[in-house]
Amino acid sequence: MESPYEHPYPSPELESEHPFIEYAFERLAGDEMLRRARDFRDGSERRRSIRLFSPDPVPRQLIELAVEAASTAPSGAHKQPWTFVGTRDPEVKAAIRAAAEEEERVNYLENRMNADWLEALEPLGTDHHKEFLEVAPWIVVLFEQRFEQRSDGTTRRNYYVKESTGIAAGMFITAIHRMGLATLTHTPSPMGFLRNLLGRPDNERPFVMFPIGFPLEGTRVPDLRRKSLDEVFVEVDRLG
Repeated sequence: MESPYEHPYPSPELESEHPFIEYAFERLAGDEMLRRARDFRDGSERRRSIRLFSPDPVPRQLIELAVEAASTAPSGAHKQPWTFVGTRDPEVKAAIRAAAEEEERVNYLENRMNADWLEALEPLGTDHHKEFLEVAPWIVVLFEQRFEQRSDGTTRRNYYVKESTGIAAGMFITAIHRMGLATLTHTPSPMGFLRNLLGRPDNERPFVMFPIGFPLEGTRVPDLRRKSLDEVFVEVDRLG
């Protein structure tokens, strides 16, 4: 079959200077693609953020596998500008909870969050109490690497850091859900205390915190409605 590309990728010049391999791809039958797509959608539909975790332990290997899956995310210039920092240490978790609750207390009770924000959160019933940060067997904090620190002490810029880290976060959540665990995206604002408590370098900034574990038996969640396909997808078939 004749290629539709006038300028193929990689060019012979590029491939002569940098390594490339053939993409290992299996083209599936149409009905199998549809089955997989529906299975994934239906499984994803059951995903929920929870705030009551069981203290039952979670093996480290599961956390590592989720991080490895998330680290397949695309990133600007393939810089992979993220670090996943996990802890199951009770003392560390207690310190994180104390610091997070203090920031959230100011947010909720001292008007650091504006009225519109508080109104939007009202149906969810969230407040400054974050007990789950101690009860959940794991806390994983995802840090974005604002720039690269090299072993010789020099630095180099990273590209599309927030976009890349955000995609990795989504893939991490999906991996956690599909293996049968639950999590919550927790972003106490500001989050600078996490870098200090977890001993991270100056080039890293906390992006989101994930308490991870099994849901406590009988856990209840808000009865939310997700937007319909018509509300989130538009096909454009003409200019303008």
